[in-house]
Amino acid sequence: MKLGNHVVTNTGLRRKEEHIKSVLRNQLAGIAGLLEVLLAIIVLIALLISIVPLIELLPSLFIDDNGVGVHDFLVHALDIVIGIEFVKMLAKHSPGSVLEVLLTAIARNMIVGHGDALQNLISVGAIALIFIIRRYLYVPAFGHALPAGEPEPQPETAEVH
Repeated sequence: MKLGNHVVTNTGLRRKEEHIKSVLRNQLAGIAGLLEVLLAIIVLIALLISIVPLIELLPSLFIDDNGVGVHDFLVHALDIVIGIEFVKMLAKHSPGSVLEVLLTAIARNMIVGHGDALQNLISVGAIALIFIIRRYLYVPAFGHALPAGEPEPQPETAEVH
């Protein structure tokens, strides 16, 4: 096909189209990354604000004799810990940080939840599965790195002889 003094080929059009798609994908990924950082900042601010009610619960720990104050305190504290792990997950972008969030959420449910024996057994199994995944299936080939560019530290593994 001839357009003025320029010859237009299908190959040339496809290359330009692929280049434009690549640029747009990179821009969308950049915008999504910025939104993710903004969300992490908003969550971090909310976590800082939620520390105030946690501090307000401290005096009730000395007065309450039926343990409700301790339970409420643990619920709020562990919710904040899960939020912190979530912010770390957004910042690190690594499979290990996702596993840490899951581990923390399951442990929180076991500690402050009022589940029956079967729910606790399932939670223990889920925690064991997370440790098995980290030990045997977690590989650096996922290609994730910390924000500074260095690879994420791998979990310690003991050599079996």
